[in-house]
Amino acid sequence: MILTLGIALTIQSKLGASPFDALLVGLYRTYGLTIGSWEIVVGFSMIVFNSIAEKRRPDLIALFTSALTGAGIDFWVHTIKGWIEPETWIAQYACLLLGLVILSLGIAVNLQADFAPNPFDRMMLVLRNLTGMSVSYSRAAISLVLVIIAAFFGGAIGMGTLIIATVSGFVIHSFMNHLNRFDTWLLGEGKLHQK
Repeated sequence: MILTLGIALTIQSKLGASPFDALLVGLYRTYGLTIGSWEIVVGFSMIVFNSIAEKRRPDLIALFTSALTGAGIDFWVHTIKGWIEPETWIAQYACLLLGLVILSLGIAVNLQADFAPNPFDRMMLVLRNLTGMSVSYSRAAISLVLVIIAAFFGGAIGMGTLIIATVSGFVIHSFMNHLNRFDTWLLGEGKLHQK
Protein backbone atom coordinates (compact mmCIF):
# COMPACT_ATOMS: atom_id res chain seq x y z
CA MET A 1 0.00 0.00 0.00
CA ILE A 2 2.94 2.34 0.67
CA LEU A 3 4.46 1.64 -2.75
CA THR A 4 1.17 2.13 -4.59
CA LEU A 5 0.41 5.43 -2.83
CA GLY A 6 3.75 6.72 -4.12
CA ILE A 7 2.93 5.52 -7.65
CA ALA A 8 -0.47 7.23 -7.53
CA LEU A 9 1.08 10.51 -6.34
CA THR A 10 3.67 10.52 -9.14
CA ILE A 11 0.92 9.88 -11.69
CA GLN A 12 -1.25 12.61 -10.15
CA SER A 13 1.63 15.13 -10.35
CA LYS A 14 1.17 15.16 -14.15
CA LEU A 15 4.95 15.58 -14.53
CA GLY A 16 5.60 11.98 -15.56
CA ALA A 17 5.76 8.65 -13.79
CA SER A 18 8.44 5.96 -13.64
CA PRO A 19 9.10 4.23 -17.01
CA PHE A 20 7.01 1.20 -15.98
CA ASP A 21 4.12 3.27 -14.60
CA ALA A 22 4.25 5.60 -17.63
CA LEU A 23 3.58 2.53 -19.80
CA LEU A 24 0.63 1.52 -17.62
CA VAL A 25 -0.87 5.01 -17.95
CA GLY A 26 -0.34 4.91 -21.73
CA LEU A 27 -2.12 1.56 -22.04
CA TYR A 28 -4.96 2.91 -19.88
CA ARG A 29 -5.28 6.00 -22.10
CA THR A 30 -5.19 3.93 -25.30
CA TYR A 31 -7.27 0.86 -24.45
CA GLY A 32 -9.23 1.67 -21.31
CA LEU A 33 -9.34 -0.71 -18.34
CA THR A 34 -7.66 0.76 -15.26
CA ILE A 35 -4.01 1.54 -14.56
CA GLY A 36 -4.02 -1.22 -11.93
CA SER A 37 -5.50 -3.72 -14.40
CA TRP A 38 -2.64 -2.99 -16.78
CA GLU A 39 -0.20 -3.58 -13.91
CA ILE A 40 -1.54 -7.14 -13.72
CA VAL A 41 -1.52 -7.69 -17.51
CA VAL A 42 1.99 -6.32 -18.04
CA GLY A 43 3.25 -8.07 -14.90
CA PHE A 44 1.88 -11.38 -16.20
CA SER A 45 3.56 -10.77 -19.59
CA MET A 46 6.87 -10.17 -17.82
CA ILE A 47 6.42 -13.36 -15.77
CA VAL A 48 5.88 -15.35 -18.99
CA PHE A 49 8.89 -13.71 -20.65
CA ASN A 50 11.07 -14.41 -17.60
CA SER A 51 10.03 -18.07 -17.48
CA ILE A 52 10.71 -18.58 -21.20
CA ALA A 53 14.08 -16.78 -20.99
CA GLU A 54 15.11 -18.85 -17.94
CA LYS A 55 13.56 -22.07 -19.30
CA ARG A 56 11.66 -22.78 -16.10
CA ARG A 57 8.09 -22.75 -14.79
CA PRO A 58 6.45 -19.32 -14.36
CA ASP A 59 6.86 -17.80 -10.91
CA LEU A 60 3.15 -17.52 -10.11
CA ILE A 61 3.71 -15.93 -6.70
CA ALA A 62 4.91 -12.89 -8.69
CA LEU A 63 1.41 -12.68 -10.19
CA PHE A 64 0.12 -12.19 -6.64
CA THR A 65 2.52 -9.25 -6.27
CA SER A 66 1.25 -7.71 -9.53
CA ALA A 67 -2.40 -8.22 -8.53
CA LEU A 68 -1.85 -6.64 -5.12
CA THR A 69 0.08 -3.73 -6.66
CA GLY A 70 -2.58 -3.24 -9.33
CA ALA A 71 -5.39 -3.15 -6.76
CA GLY A 72 -3.41 -0.68 -4.65
CA ILE A 73 -2.73 1.64 -7.59
CA ASP A 74 -6.42 1.72 -8.53
CA PHE A 75 -7.44 2.33 -4.91
CA TRP A 76 -5.06 5.26 -4.45
CA VAL A 77 -5.62 6.82 -7.90
CA HIS A 78 -9.37 6.95 -7.27
CA THR A 79 -8.98 7.99 -3.62
CA ILE A 80 -6.60 10.92 -4.10
CA LYS A 81 -8.05 12.18 -7.38
CA GLY A 82 -10.67 14.30 -5.62
CA TRP A 83 -8.48 15.94 -3.01
CA ILE A 84 -5.06 16.23 -4.67
CA GLU A 85 -5.21 18.22 -7.91
CA PRO A 86 -1.90 20.09 -8.24
CA GLU A 87 -2.45 23.14 -10.45
CA THR A 88 0.77 25.15 -10.03
CA TRP A 89 4.21 23.83 -10.93
CA ILE A 90 5.25 24.07 -7.27
CA ALA A 91 2.33 21.86 -6.24
CA GLN A 92 3.10 19.44 -9.07
CA TYR A 93 6.76 19.09 -8.04
CA ALA A 94 5.73 18.75 -4.38
CA CYS A 95 3.33 15.94 -5.36
CA LEU A 96 6.02 14.28 -7.49
CA LEU A 97 8.70 14.46 -4.77
CA LEU A 98 6.32 13.25 -2.07
CA GLY A 99 5.35 10.38 -4.38
CA LEU A 100 9.01 9.61 -5.07
CA VAL A 101 9.83 9.41 -1.35
CA ILE A 102 6.79 7.24 -0.54
CA LEU A 103 7.39 5.05 -3.61
CA SER A 104 11.02 4.54 -2.62
CA LEU A 105 10.05 3.65 0.95
CA GLY A 106 7.53 1.12 -0.39
CA ILE A 107 10.13 -0.47 -2.68
CA ALA A 108 12.65 -0.63 0.19
CA VAL A 109 10.09 -2.31 2.49
CA ASN A 110 9.17 -4.76 -0.29
CA LEU A 111 12.81 -5.63 -0.94
CA GLN A 112 13.49 -5.97 2.79
CA ALA A 113 10.54 -8.34 3.19
CA ASP A 114 11.91 -10.52 0.35
CA PHE A 115 8.49 -12.18 0.07
CA ALA A 116 7.25 -12.17 -3.53
CA PRO A 117 9.42 -11.17 -6.48
CA ASN A 118 8.51 -8.13 -8.57
CA PRO A 119 8.30 -9.13 -12.28
CA PHE A 120 10.18 -5.98 -13.38
CA ASP A 121 13.07 -6.59 -10.97
CA ARG A 122 13.15 -10.27 -11.95
CA MET A 123 13.35 -9.29 -15.64
CA MET A 124 16.31 -7.05 -14.81
CA LEU A 125 18.13 -10.05 -13.31
CA VAL A 126 17.16 -12.29 -16.24
CA LEU A 127 18.57 -9.75 -18.72
CA ARG A 128 21.76 -9.50 -16.67
CA ASN A 129 22.17 -13.28 -16.74
CA LEU A 130 21.47 -13.51 -20.48
CA THR A 131 23.71 -10.64 -21.58
CA GLY A 132 26.35 -10.36 -18.85
CA MET A 133 25.48 -6.67 -18.35
CA SER A 134 25.57 -5.20 -14.86
CA VAL A 135 22.32 -4.73 -12.94
CA SER A 136 22.51 -0.97 -13.51
CA TYR A 137 22.82 -1.38 -17.28
CA SER A 138 20.12 -4.04 -17.36
CA ARG A 139 17.73 -1.77 -15.46
CA ALA A 140 18.61 1.18 -17.71
CA ALA A 141 18.05 -0.90 -20.87
CA ILE A 142 14.64 -2.13 -19.69
CA SER A 143 13.67 1.39 -18.60
CA LEU A 144 14.64 2.78 -22.00
CA VAL A 145 12.53 0.16 -23.79
CA LEU A 146 9.60 0.89 -21.44
CA VAL A 147 9.85 4.65 -22.10
CA ILE A 148 9.85 4.07 -25.87
CA ILE A 149 6.79 1.80 -25.64
CA ALA A 150 5.10 4.22 -23.22
CA ALA A 151 5.68 7.09 -25.67
CA PHE A 152 4.07 5.04 -28.44
CA PHE A 153 0.94 4.63 -26.28
CA GLY A 154 0.88 8.25 -25.04
CA GLY A 155 2.13 7.37 -21.57
CA ALA A 156 2.86 9.69 -18.66
CA ILE A 157 6.38 10.68 -19.70
CA GLY A 158 7.91 13.96 -18.59
CA MET A 159 10.49 15.56 -16.35
CA GLY A 160 9.18 13.41 -13.50
CA THR A 161 10.14 10.26 -15.43
CA LEU A 162 13.73 11.46 -15.64
CA ILE A 163 13.79 12.53 -11.97
CA ILE A 164 12.38 9.20 -10.78
CA ALA A 165 14.73 7.19 -12.99
CA THR A 166 17.83 9.04 -11.76
CA VAL A 167 17.02 9.73 -8.09
CA SER A 168 14.91 6.79 -6.89
CA GLY A 169 17.84 4.40 -6.60
CA PHE A 170 19.60 6.66 -4.10
CA VAL A 171 16.42 7.18 -2.05
CA ILE A 172 15.65 3.43 -2.04
CA HIS A 173 19.23 2.71 -0.94
CA SER A 174 18.94 5.22 1.90
CA PHE A 175 15.68 3.66 3.12
CA MET A 176 17.23 0.17 2.85
CA ASN A 177 20.05 1.26 5.16
CA HIS A 178 17.57 2.61 7.72
CA LEU A 179 15.44 -0.55 7.49
CA ASN A 180 18.51 -2.75 7.96
CA ARG A 181 19.41 -0.82 11.12
CA PHE A 182 15.83 -1.11 12.34
CA ASP A 183 15.88 -4.89 11.71
CA THR A 184 19.16 -5.18 13.61
CA TRP A 185 17.71 -3.18 16.49
CA LEU A 186 14.54 -5.32 16.53
CA LEU A 187 16.54 -8.54 16.52
CA GLY A 188 18.72 -7.20 19.34
CA GLU A 189 15.64 -6.21 21.39
CA GLY A 190 14.07 -9.62 20.72
CA LYS A 191 17.15 -11.40 22.05
CA LEU A 192 17.09 -9.27 25.20
CA HIS A 193 13.45 -10.17 25.83
CA GLN A 194 14.09 -13.88 25.22
CA LYS A 195 16.71 -13.94 28.01
